[in-house]
Amino acid sequence: MDKKKFSRLALASMKMTGSLGFALALVALAGSLGFAQTNSVEPAVRKEFLKKLVAAAEERTHHAVRYDPAYVKIPYPGGDVPADTGVCTDEVIRSYRAVGIDLQKEVHEDMEKNFSAYPRKWRWLSSHTDTNIDHRRVPNLMVFLGRKGETLAISKRAEDYAPGDIVTWDLGGNVPHIGIVVDQKSAGSGRFLVVHNIGQGPKMEDVLFRWEITGHYRYFGAGR
Repeated sequence: MDKKKFSRLALASMKMTGSLGFALALVALAGSLGFAQTNSVEPAVRKEFLKKLVAAAEERTHHAVRYDPAYVKIPYPGGDVPADTGVCTDEVIRSYRAVGIDLQKEVHEDMEKNFSAYPRKWRWLSSHTDTNIDHRRVPNLMVFLGRKGETLAISKRAEDYAPGDIVTWDLGGNVPHIGIVVDQKSAGSGRFLVVHNIGQGPKMEDVLFRWEITGHYRYFGAGR
């Protein structure tokens, strides 16, 4: 709180009479201080969260994962396909789970309440949610991130993409893909690299502008 505001509150407390007036002045002062602390702490908390998310995504590149899009029944919540298999969405899911966010649970809960907001492709037409697969589909994650996270601008400027951002692409023929921007840069282009799995397991590569970008998001978890 700045000095002028503090002085005004102090003066107000002096003009008030009795213990009630003094107490009210203290409440006003405490509220003002609390507000200032909230505004200053939140950006730091979010910055630390993105730092941990990026570290989790980069750690995924040390795992051997066979690309396998097969439908698999998994537990709920906290379910995962076998650790040595997976697709592009599984790397995003695993990275978030490493920092305490279960996208399986969060996507399912939002789909239960807002099923009509989510796409129903002809290949997987369904009249109900499915905790085994819903969160593993890029179009569903795009809707969820757009609803619950921050939707950021899509551009051709590398500086518009920051570590911790989630990006989706169309690989061609409406084939979707997803990855996480990390804090390592390409020596050649100077762009931030992306952790993704396009067939050879989780890799950290300079692919930000390799395909058409269809979505750009930032997500800190429910209630953050």
